[in-house]
Amino acid sequence: MSNKIQNPDKNFPVTWEELHRNAKALAWRLADHTKWKGIIAITRGGLVPAAIIARELDLRVVETISVKSYDHQTQGEIRVLKAADAVTDGGKDWLLIDDLVDTGKTAAYVRKLLPNAHFATIYAKPAGRPLVDTFITEVSQDTWIHFPWDLLPVSYLQIER
Repeated sequence: MSNKIQNPDKNFPVTWEELHRNAKALAWRLADHTKWKGIIAITRGGLVPAAIIARELDLRVVETISVKSYDHQTQGEIRVLKAADAVTDGGKDWLLIDDLVDTGKTAAYVRKLLPNAHFATIYAKPAGRPLVDTFITEVSQDTWIHFPWDLLPVSYLQIER
């Protein structure tokens, strides 16, 4: 089953500065929750926010779970490419970090694997929002978020030929 975003109604480009600021804000919201054992980054989108949050919360243990559900803009079958094997107790006292929760399909899948982890994202869309414990910004379901790692740096666009 495939679900393709042909032409999203809204485009939401995110700069590196915005992403950094929002990841720090997410870390501040998570700072008082509990004593975290570490972070589990959902790769690839969760890697950059996880690094920022780990630094802000002074966490040295960063695990990854590699999940593939998208091929560019097409969502398909969810596959775990690498599990978070070092994480026990269903993720109790672990932070599960991703950049975005969209339809909630990936989130629901990872939640089944790590039901006790605290799931936090920077951005949340309405369909996936109930699966997230903490987030910073909600955007509409018809918004396509363009992360800085998916965009050309502005300097490349300003080169005169």
